[in-house]
Amino acid sequence: MRIARYGAAVAAILFLAAGSAAARITRIEITKTEPAYGGQSFGAVGAYERVIGKAYGEVDPEAAANARIQDLKLAPRNAKGLVEYSTDIDILRPKDADKGNGVLLFNILNRGNKGLVNPFNLGDIGVVADMNAVTKAGDGFLERQGFTLIWFGWQADILPGMDRMTMKVPAATGPGGAPITGVVRAELIVQAATKTLNLSSGWFTGLTHDSYPTVSLDNQTPLADGFVPTLTVRAKENAPRVAIPNTEWSFAACTEGAEPKSDAKKICLPAGFQPGRIYELIYRARDPLVLGLGYAAARDLAAFLKNARADDSGAANPIARRGQKAIVMGTSQSGRFIRTFIHLGFNRGEDGERVYEGAFPHIGGGLLPLSLRFAQPGRAWGDQIDHLYPAYDFPFNYAHVEDPLTGRAQGIYDRCTATQTCPLLFHAATALEIWEGRQSLGLTDPLGLRDVPDLPSTRTYIMASTQHGPAPLPLPTAEPFGNCAQQSNPNPHTFTMRALLMALTGWVRDGVEPPPSAVPTIASGTLVSPDLVRFPAIPANAYGNVRRPAVRYLGVTNPLHPLDYGPLYDAADGSGMITVEPPAPKPGLYGLRVPQVDSDGIDVAGIRNVYLEAPIGTYTGWNLFRKERFEDGFCNFSGSFIPFARTKQERLDAGDPRLSLEERYPTPQAYAEAVKKAATALVGKRFLLQEDADLLIGQASTEGIRLAP
Repeated sequence: MRIARYGAAVAAILFLAAGSAAARITRIEITKTEPAYGGQSFGAVGAYERVIGKAYGEVDPEAAANARIQDLKLAPRNAKGLVEYSTDIDILRPKDADKGNGVLLFNILNRGNKGLVNPFNLGDIGVVADMNAVTKAGDGFLERQGFTLIWFGWQADILPGMDRMTMKVPAATGPGGAPITGVVRAELIVQAATKTLNLSSGWFTGLTHDSYPTVSLDNQTPLADGFVPTLTVRAKENAPRVAIPNTEWSFAACTEGAEPKSDAKKICLPAGFQPGRIYELIYRARDPLVLGLGYAAARDLAAFLKNARADDSGAANPIARRGQKAIVMGTSQSGRFIRTFIHLGFNRGEDGERVYEGAFPHIGGGLLPLSLRFAQPGRAWGDQIDHLYPAYDFPFNYAHVEDPLTGRAQGIYDRCTATQTCPLLFHAATALEIWEGRQSLGLTDPLGLRDVPDLPSTRTYIMASTQHGPAPLPLPTAEPFGNCAQQSNPNPHTFTMRALLMALTGWVRDGVEPPPSAVPTIASGTLVSPDLVRFPAIPANAYGNVRRPAVRYLGVTNPLHPLDYGPLYDAADGSGMITVEPPAPKPGLYGLRVPQVDSDGIDVAGIRNVYLEAPIGTYTGWNLFRKERFEDGFCNFSGSFIPFARTKQERLDAGDPRLSLEERYPTPQAYAEAVKKAATALVGKRFLLQEDADLLIGQASTEGIRLAP
């Protein structure tokens, strides 16, 4: 493997800069302007206003800059020959614009839900419904900094409800308006037994995503080409598929005491869908949406809000101001959106200029197959759940790297480097993304043999011993612990994310060099093969009167092969058409690596926050599913928390090799000193803000040793 210099390696794609792309926002429609958070004031910035409305855009299907929007040329056009779309917008702006910090912070929604406040604001921000309704600001960190916060719809298959945001895009059609059809594979997974599901009902999609309708309600008569839909069930991802006869299910909604009611977007299984099973429906669908227009919306709306004074009709840009910088931030699915947005060249605006000066993908490894015929962007990349969806095609790195398994040489920053439109980027991930999400491939070559350094314009930060999203407190106190074998990991992201956001802002706005990347590496021996991890033997225990089973370290990862989706699928750009379902694994296995741990089972490298430097238990980036829930597979998006014994005698009685709280912190003062030492060091590295260090040190000094996470 070698990391190629750019130059000739990217010259072949310079043609993308040529031509004028008639892609822009033509109309802004503001439906409501109101005080945000009931008029609450945020320090020196003061009050905020909330602006709600829609943006309308149009895209030239013949322009080179839009060439990677799948099926754009098959979409209906207006009188100017352009394809139209509209998107919801929701903006929080400082009421006094002069008190803002000059940074527009765009959030890429997660399945239609607002995710910007959650990673940064402490305190009561409410549940998802509250965040979508923008009713609770917590400690108002983002607002106190003076950011203008912007949300917009990009995922057009999101259903309305709970203040979710979406966008409107056309469906692609064939000659003369004939419907386009294609094969769709739907994993149907439930948390509780039910008889009727939407065809889109997966672990992450449920009732929130629209479904592609079947071409025929008759699931038993072959289509003209002999195709017949199939439904199978299996207990684990790698278990044999067991066919469910087509006479036992139908495209319908089950109706109690009556015949099923036919429905092109639902499936009825009278025997019932059961938890802990993967039901896989493969059917012929129709009317694919041009979902790739979501990338155009992210490009064109940011360019308009940052630069334009008014729309075509003269309606004012609600946040027009000279010299503003734009940062795009997204969590999980949304982080994958950002990476793919850059990879496909969409950070270059119609005028040839950079759209977002900064990018902050959070817990978003892999790519997002949005610009794909019959795309399912709500799917993910789990060990058991959504394992076979196209979320992890090469390229994995921002740098240009050769992949011996596919024969391709690519990097996520290739296109923006060629057009000089790359953003300054922070990639922040958790340990779980390494264990379950294959994040190590973003740190190494594809075979996992050597480290790949960051580009000058990128930084990578791995938050050690954290899970995808911290478990809410209080943790469950009795088995079963949700779907998992152990209690989940509550180690927070927020303190680290706040510090990183301010460092990225300083880099983008003021040119202040950020902290160096903080990652485990092969060279240092902190990123290793799973069989080399020295995980301690943690026995079953009842610490804190909570009974837990022994921790079982299996030494495995979420394996990744190149997958064959058929000859019409373009793996290089995650576009085209899938014709082979389920996909067939190709020869070769990518070289996944995982973090090495200390004697407590806590990751050695990465950003070790105060909770790890003064721990009260073991925090991991992995957990296992419990019995009857895909047993021994990685428990989706969950790490583990196993507390230390309180006393030496308690740990000896349990046979626990980890020191007890009593042995680590002989007095409350010793614990407070450990917290202070850790916080001070993190502030020095710029991985913790001083205000947050003061908060954590104060808590340790006044509340004593934490007995619960």
